[in-house]
Amino acid sequence: MTIRVLIADDQMMVREGFSVLLNAMPDIEVVGEAVNGREAVERVRELAPDIVLMDIRMPELNGIEATREIVAADGAAKVLVLTTFDLDEYVYQALRAGASGFLLKDASARRLAEGVRVVASGEALLAPTVTRRLITEFSKLSEAPRLMPAAHAAYGDLTERETEVLVLIAQGLSNAEIAGRLVVAESTIKTHVSRILVKLGLRDRTQAAVFAYEARLVTPG
Repeated sequence: MTIRVLIADDQMMVREGFSVLLNAMPDIEVVGEAVNGREAVERVRELAPDIVLMDIRMPELNGIEATREIVAADGAAKVLVLTTFDLDEYVYQALRAGASGFLLKDASARRLAEGVRVVASGEALLAPTVTRRLITEFSKLSEAPRLMPAAHAAYGDLTERETEVLVLIAQGLSNAEIAGRLVVAESTIKTHVSRILVKLGLRDRTQAAVFAYEARLVTPG
């Protein structure tokens, strides 16, 4: 099935370059572009893409606020944040707003396509080691209210095994890797992940990872 992508960036060269690279992939199609966050929100409503490649720093409406609006209004589109720096507080804020991962703007064509596919599948965090470092660093510094108070209120509803799976998600493990670690079937892990997201009212694995760090289920390191 073809993955439909919307590219939101105020730099024409970035939009055109990413469009050429992604359209060269047999399973990916760029269905539209946006030059600012407000247009990105409107284009998502019009085009219903699977993935939005979202620049953070844009005029009219920045990528963080655009991500928040897209996540709140649409249950299908997933946001993949574009950034120049891998350790960027704005990326952390975007993850808290509901972005499903992030990608460096200088990524190779292979890495770009792989990132789109990973986020589209919902299977694993994108670049888990970097994401883990970023989340850990800024969750230590953040004085803002924790992610989704309702999720923290529901934390006690998780079983011991679900809590164990949640910690492994935050460590960047895929379903297959978690299954191997716990010596159970991968289908069993998929069931656990689904139940965790439902119980905590979280959108996807990335939000689950952010929650685990902010709830101090995973210690920095």
